[in-house]
Amino acid sequence: MATNVNPYQAPGAAVADAGEAVQPVNVWSASGRIGRARYIAYGTGFYVLFGVFAALSALLGSVGGVLMIVLWLALLVIAFMLTIQRCHDFNVTGWLSLLMLVPLANLIFLFIPGTDGPNRFGAPTPPNSVGVLIVAWLFPVVALIGIIAAVSLPAYQDYTKRAQERQFQKK
Repeated sequence: MATNVNPYQAPGAAVADAGEAVQPVNVWSASGRIGRARYIAYGTGFYVLFGVFAALSALLGSVGGVLMIVLWLALLVIAFMLTIQRCHDFNVTGWLSLLMLVPLANLIFLFIPGTDGPNRFGAPTPPNSVGVLIVAWLFPVVALIGIIAAVSLPAYQDYTKRAQERQFQKK
């Protein structure tokens, strides 16, 4: 009983290339992963949005004060959720997100790269959009301008004060 089946024959079924699996970004959850650029962009976006709402709530008087407390708590919860996802991206537990409360130690979330490919917290996030990259690159530029302004404005004010005193002494 001979069969004409060649065991070395290529499969006859159509096989498509499976793309790299990615998981969607869910800002409103502590599970999943988020990359550095999205972490910076989303954090900055929420902070700016908070600033707008804080300015509007300042117009409401005492009710605005209560609203500010609620806004601060909401911003803190969102920041922790984003930071937990950021921890998951470099394959560590979300408890490390408590470092977010320690000044300068929280910078590790900006500099530690995420793991390539899937890790124990899921597949990587999809590639960043142009908008996310623009906001992520604007963040260090704005921070640097803020630092320069914080140093140079008091120095300039001191300079103008001394110049006015000299003008007054000459008269």
